Amino acid sequence: MTDAIIVLMTASSREEAERISKTLVEEHLAVCVNVVPGARSCYFWEGKLCREGETLLIAKTRRDRFAALEARVRALHSYTVPEVLALSVVEGSEPYLRWLGEMGGGE
Repeated sequence: MTDAIIVLMTASSREEAERISKTLVEEHLAVCVNVVPGARSCYFWEGKLCREGETLLIAKTRRDRFAALEARVRALHSYTVPEVLALSVVEGSEPYLRWLGEMGGGE
């Protein structure tokens, strides 16, 4: 297990996703955020089945940055309850994990 985490988020539009990703990287809350347009989501919200186009964000960061990252996403996001899910990184490329550890916090 490493200190690295992957944080999955969705946004209502590519523009919102680009704004969130830029902010997270500029504020050193994530070392990298991939913006993947064209996601389709199916979910229940307020008792109704919804099918929406969304943009997926995949952020790479450290576990100690999650609380601040989540708070920032919630402040920037248009959704009442944005998706912000962290997944542990069990293993990874040593040079990439070293870069993430050294650069992920803005040090």
